[in-house]
Amino acid sequence: MNVDPGRRLRAIARLTVSIRLAVSALVLTAILLTAALSSLLWWRTAEAASRQLASTINEQIVAAVRKEVSAIVDEARAAHTAIRTLFLQNVLDTREADKREFVFLSQLQSQATISWVAFGWPDGSFFAAHKLGDRRLEMMEISLTDHAGQRRVDEYDVVPGDIEFANRRFEPTDFRVAERAWFKTGLAAEEPQWFKVMDHPTGERPSIAFAGPIDVYQERQGVLAIVIEYTRLARFLAQLEVGRTGTAFIIDSSGELVAAPDRDADELHAAKSDTRLLPLAQMAHAKAGEDGRKEAWRSRLTSAGGAYEVALTPLPFPGWSLATVIPEAEFLGPVETTLHRLILGLAVGAVLAALASAWLARSVIAAPLSRVVGELRHVEAFALEQVRRHPSRLKEIASLSGAIAEMAAGLSAFRKFIPADLVRALLRQGVEARPGGSIQELSVMFVDIAGFTGLSERLGDRVVPLLSRYLDLASEAVVANGGTIDKFIGDAVMAFWGAPQPQADHALRCCRAALGCRSAIAASGLADDLGQPLQIRIGINSGRMLVGNIGSELRLNYTVIGDAVNVASRLEGANKSYGTQILIGEATERLARGAIIAREIDSIAVYGREEGFPVYELIGLAGESGGETLDWIVRYEQGLANYRARRFAAALADFEAVLSERGHDRPAELMRERCRQFLADAPDASWRPVAALTTK
Repeated sequence: MNVDPGRRLRAIARLTVSIRLAVSALVLTAILLTAALSSLLWWRTAEAASRQLASTINEQIVAAVRKEVSAIVDEARAAHTAIRTLFLQNVLDTREADKREFVFLSQLQSQATISWVAFGWPDGSFFAAHKLGDRRLEMMEISLTDHAGQRRVDEYDVVPGDIEFANRRFEPTDFRVAERAWFKTGLAAEEPQWFKVMDHPTGERPSIAFAGPIDVYQERQGVLAIVIEYTRLARFLAQLEVGRTGTAFIIDSSGELVAAPDRDADELHAAKSDTRLLPLAQMAHAKAGEDGRKEAWRSRLTSAGGAYEVALTPLPFPGWSLATVIPEAEFLGPVETTLHRLILGLAVGAVLAALASAWLARSVIAAPLSRVVGELRHVEAFALEQVRRHPSRLKEIASLSGAIAEMAAGLSAFRKFIPADLVRALLRQGVEARPGGSIQELSVMFVDIAGFTGLSERLGDRVVPLLSRYLDLASEAVVANGGTIDKFIGDAVMAFWGAPQPQADHALRCCRAALGCRSAIAASGLADDLGQPLQIRIGINSGRMLVGNIGSELRLNYTVIGDAVNVASRLEGANKSYGTQILIGEATERLARGAIIAREIDSIAVYGREEGFPVYELIGLAGESGGETLDWIVRYEQGLANYRARRFAAALADFEAVLSERGHDRPAELMRERCRQFLADAPDASWRPVAALTTK
């Protein structure tokens, strides 16, 4: 074939111009990049200064928290030492209630951070003074002899310079000091030590306790504990300003939260802190490892698209660290603003040129390519009807668009032979077209037309429109309930749920599809050649089955196989024996229980299996009985229970009652006949209440 050389040159020229446009856009981008890089040195300098400012803020916060924690630790030790000295010097006896109350209350008043002063005796008795916020105190005593099983509580109001008795009450308690770790360890120890405490007589409150033994004249009197609730730490942290939106946390050696800022937290109000930034602190704790527990550690971490400066500092309490989390935008925001203005000023001239070049590149290259890529996405998703041909000034892009459109047209010819929705689902999940599968719990359904063999023989090729309409209705019911149509086998439809996309309610969806299929065919007016409404039979079963690409390298079918699938097929045929339309297996009934109405029909052994299993008739969906009484289901299942227990006379009465209420019920008629036979000729001892199906 001869080609006009001039025409070829003109085409090449057009192509060259288009490429130049693209290259010019890249060059202009490089100009903008150069302008930005010219500001890099300034940015680095400003960034270093801002980070130094953040470091200074962090050091101030660390100093304040370390001082507070040291004060708390010292206050606890001082309170313990003071009370212990009074006991040792015999100034105060542990059993002197009045003096003991005065000393404990005075310690609570004088030490702002102490929440409890508690004492436990070796016999299991317990006494404590407890703060109730800043305006109230309480004294409590738990005795094993006096008011056993109860907690005596005396409440006091805090007034300027004094306290006033408010009320006394007794309330049940199961608190046992002898079961607490701080008491058991302290009773056997020689010196006081720190404990982590959760349980108190008033409930669970995270705390630390400085607890140790009290000996008088070398005789162990009990264990004294000074307790600080974490809420006191939370209140202190709320007083610190960690930037505008930053926060500080105290965490323990395992990374668990000890305290987060909450200005309203106290002994009466649990901490309700904002812990949105806590994961960053815990991430830093895990990243720092042992080094972060021994010395200060800092790092830059990112979360949800934001950057944060996170610092860890050991505190003067074993295992505790202070974590400060400050959004980077707080101290780099002004720097970034200034930088943006500088870059804008340097690049304003280049931007104007870039806009023109970018517009040309976009209209000639980017936009056509984007449209072509969009068409490829349609092909990828198997949405072939959406594929369009797009003209382009570039010959290659025009040729590519034409090739894609032709490919889509070719693939469209096969859409009626394969389940397109299934192909889309497999493509979305990246399932390769090669043999393979996995065992999953799914639900499978078989639908076919009752008496179709005779119907097709009588109608000949006239059966095609009827069959087509029936298959349309069945397919619509399956798709509407999220099912996957596996295949059509003559008049039979095979579908399954739970794959390729997981469906937790696959059994219920399958049942809904079956009921929808039955309703749609009944409402359609489809009839056989004798004018009788078209009757269908449906079998459903759930269980573990193999799902995947089954076949060879040359021909694959995404399907399900296994014993559970075979049972569903047998249940479809069992409808013929019981005069039912929809039979479901035991697993399906169990998984959809509560959402469906079903009755147990019988125990059957399908063809090819010896063991029996319960079979249920699907009646409808729960809540959609339309006011119809369903007492007959209970009566039928009662009769079934009597039948299985060999109480054939009682079972016969139950089935007669069902027939009396319903008028016609083939399963009840069938069971009635069995009962009559067994009343006339009782079965031997080896009889099992299992009906064996002799055909597939």
